[in-house]
Amino acid sequence: MNKAYYNEHAASFVEDTLQVDMKHLYGRFEKYLKEHDSVLDLGCGSGRDSLYFKRKGYKVTALDFSENLAEMASQVIGNEVIIQDMRKLSFTSAFDAIWASASILHICRDDIAKVMRNCHRALVDHGVFYSSFKYGDREEVRRGRHFNFYDEASFGELVESVGGFQIVEMLKTVDARSKRADEFWLNVIMKKI
Repeated sequence: MNKAYYNEHAASFVEDTLQVDMKHLYGRFEKYLKEHDSVLDLGCGSGRDSLYFKRKGYKVTALDFSENLAEMASQVIGNEVIIQDMRKLSFTSAFDAIWASASILHICRDDIAKVMRNCHRALVDHGVFYSSFKYGDREEVRRGRHFNFYDEASFGELVESVGGFQIVEMLKTVDARSKRADEFWLNVIMKKI
């Protein structure tokens, strides 16, 4: 995990990500939601997405592993952020949807299936689960952070091995940050089955 990195670089991370426009992905996710659904923002980072979903009237629970990010995000959102390791997520049938934007990708591959099963347990029946990963098929450590890369085939294999999810959308996108236009992401929307 990258807790130490995000504790040390929380302010610059918030500055770099808070204003990133994610509307194209919000729209894809929200078409599976109902008014006032409960959403877990798993690895909420700057709080950007939690704030958006809160303003749209969803019941938002924000969670992050970094104490410093959680503190800064709570100021952005206006709500407390739960500090917890997603590998130890213990909710059961608590959320209509989970939004995990660029967060699960920081988990070592050996632990990703466990996190996916934790998310499955946390969702209600037919709950919706969005997650994004750097595009490719490898893992690496870059400037003190662990990253997982998945493509359509390797992520499909992961979902098959975990079980309990049906992929409803997969989309390859360019990084929304202007300085990262040469980086690509795999965005996946699944339903609990």
